Amino acid sequence: MALLAFVLIYLMATVLWNLPFWVAAFYAIGSVACFIAYAIDKAAAVKQRQRISERALLLLGLSGGWPGAILAQQWLRHKSSKVSFRRWFWCSVALNVALFVWLAQLQAGFF
Repeated sequence: MALLAFVLIYLMATVLWNLPFWVAAFYAIGSVACFIAYAIDKAAAVKQRQRISERALLLLGLSGGWPGAILAQQWLRHKSSKVSFRRWFWCSVALNVALFVWLAQLQAGFF
């Protein structure tokens, strides 16, 4: 649901504020990078090797990769049950979306 809601917010922002194409590319690249990071961390967890820190995963999500993180959590079943991580993850998603809306309005000259 969060991905669908963001797609709708993104489409409305694009129509209302004429967002440049690079914003979508930024989220797409960030999402792919974040998905790959989750996959690497999952493989490291299975093989009991050095892991990617939760802080790094959260920062990747906060910087725009959270759609990829959601897909990784669902498809790879990684970081999907640890309550403390998920709480911080959803806070980072909310912060990213709020920053997205603020910056989109700023770019459109609303502020």
